[in-house]
Order: sequence, then structure tokens, then C-alpha cells
Amino acid sequence: MKVILRDNLESLGQAGDIVTVKDGYARNYLIPRSLAYPATRGYLRAWEDEKRRLTVRITKETNEAERIKAQLEQLSLLIPMQVGEEGRLFGSVTNRVVAGYLKEKGYEIDHRHIVIDEAIRAAGDFEIAVRLVHGVVATIKVTVVPEAPQAVPDSAASDAGASAVEEASGAPQTTQDAAPQA
Repeated sequence: MKVILRDNLESLGQAGDIVTVKDGYARNYLIPRSLAYPATRGYLRAWEDEKRRLTVRITKETNEAERIKAQLEQLSLLIPMQVGEEGRLFGSVTNRVVAGYLKEKGYEIDHRHIVIDEAIRAAGDFEIAVRLVHGVVATIKVTVVPEAPQAVPDSAASDAGASAVEEASGAPQTTQDAAPQA
């Protein structure tokens, strides 16, 4: 069966292409999901109208993606991670981690659109690709730094030091005096 693709499909072709597929694939998958029209004269005219609207929408989306790309390429993310003795990370920086930091900066980008070629498992500077719509790809700079050790608050440190002194001296740890005997 010949169908007109309404959307870009990696396995079949680009939107507007007329392709031949098996009848069941067209009737049970492509047409019900609005991914294709049957290749008839009426649907060819309908596709031409849809194509004009689609061209306008794609132009707007591409312009918006270019604007976001310019903003993202100015952005530099600083990601603190726990680092072992040899400079290797405990775990790795994943696309979900990067998406979380981008969300903190005000960018709602799906983690599946963030492309990390190799797992980041060491501190340093990296460039990561972010796929936006219609082939627009932004490159962001990510710096992974060792996480600073957690500082113990002064009051907790003095309490811990006092109890250590009391244990060493054998003094009772409670501040209440024993109840007088009757």
C-alpha cells in the first residue's frame, strides 16, 4: 500500500514522501497514529494544505530553537560530585544529572535530548551536545568539580568534643544531679 508520510520516520522517510509499506503496517500502525495518509488524490490535496501550515510551524520552532541554542551555548554548568582519591567520581555524570542542572537554570530540556558520548567519570571540563528540534544542536560547557567535604557546625563539634572529654574523664554525661535519698 502506498502512503504519504505526515511525519519524519527514521525507518521510512521524511514528511511528504510517498512510500510503499505492507497493508497491515499502514492500516494498523501508520494511519491510526496519524503518521501517514493513504496515497489518494484527496489526501494529496489535504497533505498540500497541511504542508503549508507545517512549514510555518517549523519555521517558528526553528527560530525559537536557534534562540535557545544561543542562550545554552553561553551557559556553563558547574557540577560538584564526590571524588575518590585518584580523581575518579563516585558514580558518573549522566544526562539526567545535566538535565536537572539545566532545569535549575530555567531550561526544561528532556534528558533524552542530552547527548553524552562517553560516561563522565572524572573531574574536568566537558562539552555536551543538546539536541533541540529540527536538527538544531547546542553545545554546553560542563565543569565537574570535586564536592567540598561537609563542614560540621560549630555547636555540633563542641558537643562532640565535650562528650569525648567526659567519657575520657569518667564524669557522668548527664547534667542532672542524683536525686537526694530520703
